[in-house]
Amino acid sequence: MGENASFWESLIYAHPTCTTWKQEAEGSIYHLASILFVVGFMGGSGFFGLLYVFSLLGLGFLCSSVWAWLDVCAADIFSWNFILFAICFVQFIYVTYQVRSVSFDREFQELYSALFQPLGISLTVYRKIVLCCDAEVVTLEKEHCYAMQGKTPIDKLSLLVSGRIRVTVDGEFLHYIFPLQFLDSPEWDSLRPTEEGIFQVTLTAETDCRYVAWRRKKLYLLFAKHRFISRLFSILIGSDIAEKLYALNDRVHVGKGFRYDIRLPNFYHVSLPETPPVQPSHHLQRGSPQRKPTGVTNCDS
Repeated sequence: MGENASFWESLIYAHPTCTTWKQEAEGSIYHLASILFVVGFMGGSGFFGLLYVFSLLGLGFLCSSVWAWLDVCAADIFSWNFILFAICFVQFIYVTYQVRSVSFDREFQELYSALFQPLGISLTVYRKIVLCCDAEVVTLEKEHCYAMQGKTPIDKLSLLVSGRIRVTVDGEFLHYIFPLQFLDSPEWDSLRPTEEGIFQVTLTAETDCRYVAWRRKKLYLLFAKHRFISRLFSILIGSDIAEKLYALNDRVHVGKGFRYDIRLPNFYHVSLPETPPVQPSHHLQRGSPQRKPTGVTNCDS
């Protein structure tokens, strides 16, 4: 105990305390370094956040080195600040190289800006998602089928990049699929990873379309390695299915002024309060389609 006490006493009381303070302020270079440190530590996350932090901290350490060399004339202060400046410079070069190496084609860059970047997905995570689909965008010509009812197996998950897809069942129009929506999210969600199935609807290109496709087995392997990506796709697919359900919900009506809600089969929304109640069983009918499907000339198996 005595040795420990003497060690702490020597550590604390070995140096004299400041009895008099220096009257003149340090030079402008020292204050500039302090400002750079304060601003630099306000940086965010991600690649560009790291570039921001390392660039400002590096300039701050460089100013501190110049201050130590010119004003303080202390070799140890200069050495430490210059070493820290070199570390920040190397980190800046490394992050810059990573940013340049994570580059995508125009369509993938637009997809990232529109869908993944607003969710806070970093470029490194997005690169894993892109590599899983082999960084390929597939073209689907007008009136060609992506899937045929009762014939096409469910073996992939696709996201529409451009164009419009018409969904029909037994020749009856259901709804459209627009860009940034999944083509087969209900089919994907209806199957377990070990199950197989076939499409119960027909998906036809209303216009020339472009889409990104992830193979089912390869995507599940990616989910097994990266749980964050699995949760991300779970949220995106769930939101996409909800949008499709609402699109179908707007097409179902009960009598005049009544709208049938497919989520609650026993309840109905009354849009006209003065309309007298009617029996749903006598007036339930499907809304007229927005557009009758044209003959699918290129969907023959």
